[in-house]
Amino acid sequence: MALDGVRALVFDVFGTVVDWRSGVAREADPFLKRHGAGTVIPIGFAPTAFADAWRRRYSPVMEEVRSGRRPFTRLDVLHRENLEAVLPEFGIDPASVPASELDELNLAWHRLEPWPDVVVGLTRLKARYIIAPLSNGNIILMLDIAKRSGIPWDAILGAEVVQAYKPMPEAYLRTADVLAMKPDEICLVAAHNGDLAAARACGLRTAFVPRPTEHGAGQTTDLHADGDWDLVAGDFIELAEWLRL
Repeated sequence: MALDGVRALVFDVFGTVVDWRSGVAREADPFLKRHGAGTVIPIGFAPTAFADAWRRRYSPVMEEVRSGRRPFTRLDVLHRENLEAVLPEFGIDPASVPASELDELNLAWHRLEPWPDVVVGLTRLKARYIIAPLSNGNIILMLDIAKRSGIPWDAILGAEVVQAYKPMPEAYLRTADVLAMKPDEICLVAAHNGDLAAARACGLRTAFVPRPTEHGAGQTTDLHADGDWDLVAGDFIELAEWLRL
């Protein structure tokens, strides 16, 4: 079997487990209408454009932490800072919006929905493997997403646990240490080839599950496996079938 010796499956979350773009756009829509962002971008397109713009600030702000220029800061805080930074792009002065309203919109990331195959697929995979997120999301963010949709994690792992953001090697190696496992006893499941490459460089096994609409209908990245990953499956249910579960 492709994953002989593997005891735990760990999962990228944003894009792989949950549809962040649709979820953030859904939550942003009424906010943008209230605050007149339709005068900047046609209102029919504003919510997804807003989600994309907010997400574009995700990696650069984490790089401040990865580089050591900033101490480890949980993702909820970084998302909140990025929210204020992106509002002027949509003609909204963050100072004109009550802090409580911005706090509520920031929780959009806690209310993301999983892709349709996720809960069924994870439930099957859980029968044999320890399953957990290996996400850049913080603990309460992961917990809220899981409780909302019934995602059956065995544990919550990720950046806040290991104090490192992917693709830093520490994010993968400290996860193995937390689980008291060798890296090759763990398989990362992700829809992002770069994440898998970083995990493989640390000795983890790898499984690619594409999410071809993560970035919308015009997505051009991560449509196919770019590496010789241990497994490639169409979704989590197919992954379970490959593993005879």
